[in-house]
Amino acid sequence: MPVPEAGTESCRLLYGEPCKDLRQYRVSRLATYLTEILSALQFKIVIMSKLTKIKKNAAGIDLGSNEFFVSVDGETIESFETFTTSTIELINYLKDHSIETVAMESTGILWLPLYDMLEKEGFEVFLVNASHAKNVPGQKSDPADCRWLQTLHSYGLLRASFVPKDEIRKLRTFVRLREDHIEMGTAHVQHMQKAMELMNLKLKNVISQLHGASGIRIVEAILSGVRDPYKLAELCETSILKHKKEKVIESLKGNYKEEYLFVLRQAYNAWLFYQNQILECDKQIEEILSNITKDITETDTGSPKPSRHNRPKIDKLHEKIVMLNHGRNATQLPGISDTTMLKLTAELGIDFTKWPTEKHFTSWLGLSPKKHQSGKTKKRKRNNANTKAGQIFKESAMSIANSKHIALKGFYHRIKTKHGPRAANKATARKLAGLYYRFMTKGMEYVEIGLKEYENRYKETMIRNLKRKANDLGYQIVAA
Repeated sequence: MPVPEAGTESCRLLYGEPCKDLRQYRVSRLATYLTEILSALQFKIVIMSKLTKIKKNAAGIDLGSNEFFVSVDGETIESFETFTTSTIELINYLKDHSIETVAMESTGILWLPLYDMLEKEGFEVFLVNASHAKNVPGQKSDPADCRWLQTLHSYGLLRASFVPKDEIRKLRTFVRLREDHIEMGTAHVQHMQKAMELMNLKLKNVISQLHGASGIRIVEAILSGVRDPYKLAELCETSILKHKKEKVIESLKGNYKEEYLFVLRQAYNAWLFYQNQILECDKQIEEILSNITKDITETDTGSPKPSRHNRPKIDKLHEKIVMLNHGRNATQLPGISDTTMLKLTAELGIDFTKWPTEKHFTSWLGLSPKKHQSGKTKKRKRNNANTKAGQIFKESAMSIANSKHIALKGFYHRIKTKHGPRAANKATARKLAGLYYRFMTKGMEYVEIGLKEYENRYKETMIRNLKRKANDLGYQIVAA
């Protein structure tokens, strides 16, 4: 806005009298701005005063690494240290004030111990996304946050984040730990490959993976002192020797040096350590699954669909995981194996009523764009949510790209052509997540109908496109 000249008519119209100087103009503009802010705050206070408190016995807790700040009435604040004894005092403080429901922000992993203890004591706990409970600008502090959380929660303006039941959280802990061990073990496989390269052993150029059955037998033999490439080659699987025995022998003629053998031994021992850690996790997962499913009547669970790599060594994994999911065998879906179903169950639980529709489900996973509408402007913003379950669907989508499922494979490659592999992977993951949700809520018959219709539609589109191209070139397509 241009600055009106002092003594002009425009200055008089704006401020009632002629401006004396530029300073007066700036002070007037600042006063106007502050008045607008005050009006907005007053409007907010009026609106809040007209609302009815839904939750009478509600508290808000702001979490910190050193202190918990608690407000039970939106005015007073009490602070407690994060030690277990102080947390018990916090719980007793809530009981003394007849608190029944508590709201707190999901801050890293700080919420987990307090959440477990509050849930155990029978409190209704609302874990809230921090972005959904922002305070008034300029009022950000831990004490102010707990008051604001209590106020919003008492009026029923907070939406609880999804948190599975305790038994599923326990399963999730071991499944995630298992995945961490697999990831760390993979790093040591790379160290083994590096040691082999330093000795000019080109085994990875011949076999698909060094940590497979053949590769590990050869590494163990090298570490035990075997250097003859012919003897080492005989340790490979018959299927490998049948087609590339000579290449295997050539790849095992290397320059063995003591320091590189030491590197190989260290990497192998570290990899072996994580394999043992994975086995320990498998035992814990098996025990949890057995305890959860021991009272469930066994039904027909269909045929198992084991994964090729990092398969859990759990007895009757397929049967247990299908029984846990009320007899729903999700391995019938493309890209879903028993291991995938185990990971999805650990992340999502077995109660899908938490998501009213398929769109709610895929949005929560971070696989669909956000809607942003203001006036005539309608935008689709990228959903930057990065959930563990969404990542699992993305990994499954990669296997679909090279699968025999014509429709979903065609969908992936069609999106890839237009928008690139990253967008294609996410779009296919979203479609797979939708199938998974429909299967878990409505059954396989509904999903099969959808898949068949999609495949038929896809085939008809392909035939129509081929006919058009043939006509353009002066040819005619005849059915075989």
